[in-house]
Amino acid sequence: MSWPVRAEGQSYQVCLGCGVKRLFDEKNFRSYGPFHYDLNELIAWERARRPEAAAEQVAPEEQRPAS
Repeated sequence: MSWPVRAEGQSYQVCLGCGVKRLFDEKNFRSYGPFHYDLNELIAWERARRPEAAAEQVAPEEQRPAS
C-alpha cells in the first residue's frame, strides 16, 4: 500500500499493485473500511457511516447573554 494521500477531506491509501483504495485514519495511523476502486464510493461510505462527523465540521455559533 502507498503512503496516505489526502483528497476531498479524506485520507486514503492505494495498492501499488492493483490500484484498490482504502480509507486511512491519520490519528491512529491505520487503514479502515472496505476496499474499493472508486474513491467517491469510499467517501460516500464514510459519510453514511458517520453522519455526526459532518455536523461537527461546522462550528456552532457561540451565544452570550446580553448583560
